[in-house]
Amino acid sequence: MGLPREFVLIARHFRPLAGEGALDLSDDAALLTPPAGEQLVLAADALVESVHFLPNDPPGMIARKLLRVNLSDLAAMGAAPLGYLMTTAFRRGTPDTWIADFVAGLAEDQQRFGLAVLGGDTVATPGPACFSLTIIGAVPPGQALHRRGARIGDEIWVSGSIGDAALGLRVLQGKLPADAEGHLAQRYRLPEPRLALGQALRGVARAAMDVSDGLVQDLGHLCRAAGCGAEIIADAVPLSPAARAALAADAALLPLILTGGDDYELLFAAAPEDAEAVQAASIKAGVPVARLGRFVAGDGVVVRDGSGVAITLPQGGWSHF
Repeated sequence: MGLPREFVLIARHFRPLAGEGALDLSDDAALLTPPAGEQLVLAADALVESVHFLPNDPPGMIARKLLRVNLSDLAAMGAAPLGYLMTTAFRRGTPDTWIADFVAGLAEDQQRFGLAVLGGDTVATPGPACFSLTIIGAVPPGQALHRRGARIGDEIWVSGSIGDAALGLRVLQGKLPADAEGHLAQRYRLPEPRLALGQALRGVARAAMDVSDGLVQDLGHLCRAAGCGAEIIADAVPLSPAARAALAADAALLPLILTGGDDYELLFAAAPEDAEAVQAASIKAGVPVARLGRFVAGDGVVVRDGSGVAITLPQGGWSHF
């Protein structure tokens, strides 16, 4: 009697991705020895077809996004990656070539970020396809970054650029013209986890998280954790040249840029006197950062224009329900 297709699929595609402790993906669980004296950091995220990726997105890109959004959670904690567990629910009848491309995407980013699969599960579904990943990392004891910890008067910083992914989704949906370089669509499909910056911010940032559900909404999470409010200046929000061009062509895109999700940049608080340390961390990691505003007394997030006038936004950000 031959092996069930599930086991053939695992042996053909996923076993080559397995790392030390995965037991060649032949057992019911993996064994993991964490680095001596370090704490484990664990997080999980799922991608659902037509919710977090488009049905016609390249399978390798979907796999890499799945891994990267989870790596972004490690970055927000200042952690380094060790490995991951993954559950794949492919559409029933998914061609073997599609799965091979999906796995090739994982292999590419495993090599880039220095980790391997430890185990998981593979099932078939009538649809939509769904992929869930649990990331495992490590951080020195007491050095993990947390959402809580911002104080009134602390400065608000963000890495990279904001709004590209939300604009990129509109490009892929045919609702916005594509930029010549394809930067916006690429940013939606392939976020950049800021692992080096997160680790460089240990002992500098008082609070941190990644921007997954929109800048304003996620800043609100930091505010609630700290029991305070925040004020930011819209003109200080860092934009890529492609996003800046889109906004120049249509000023009505500003709320989308401020509240759209999938940026996966680091949003963090730091004391004003630590501004030089923040810049040093930015240089060390090779990731630009921008100062947006301050945490203030009160609650909620206020966005102001260059003249100091509050901007009304139709919504705070993405909701999962």
